[in-house]
Amino acid sequence: MPSYDKADIERRMHGALESLKSDLGGLRTGRANTTLLDPIQVEVYGANMPLNQVATVSAPEPRMLSVQVWDKSNVTPVEKAIRNAGLGINPITDGQNIRLPIPDMTEDRRKELAKLAHQYAEKAKIAVRNVRRDGNDALKADEKKKEISEDDRKRLETEVQKLTDATISEIDAALGSKEKEILTK
Repeated sequence: MPSYDKADIERRMHGALESLKSDLGGLRTGRANTTLLDPIQVEVYGANMPLNQVATVSAPEPRMLSVQVWDKSNVTPVEKAIRNAGLGINPITDGQNIRLPIPDMTEDRRKELAKLAHQYAEKAKIAVRNVRRDGNDALKADEKKKEISEDDRKRLETEVQKLTDATISEIDAALGSKEKEILTK
């Protein structure tokens, strides 16, 4: 049974890309984006829950987020979680609705976020290269066990490299668009 599994390699590389997209979605740009609040956990009912499981998040205006809390008793914990998330956003509570005005970003903050986006992208690229290494190691093992020929190994290694290159260019594209979004006022 060969240990090389192309579907598994594709799945893991795609996973690294999806993880990057999720990380980038959490970076604040100058515009209101509901994904900004995705990482926030709220302590309610004796457990930590994602914000989107206790409230509806919307962006009614380009520079305003609105959080409609479903249960009145959860308004204070939700407000506290948003305040403590380190997003630099000051919640304004109005009954069961919490408004979040998105402040302008300074040039330094924009550069900081762009640098962070690059770190996320580098982490994703390292993950993809690790998947490539695992795939190539599996191919070498299969060749050693005489399950595939040297030609097959070389052909499949080329295939793995093409997958790696394609995924890394997708990572670069995701980074490029996020960086443009961050640095554009």
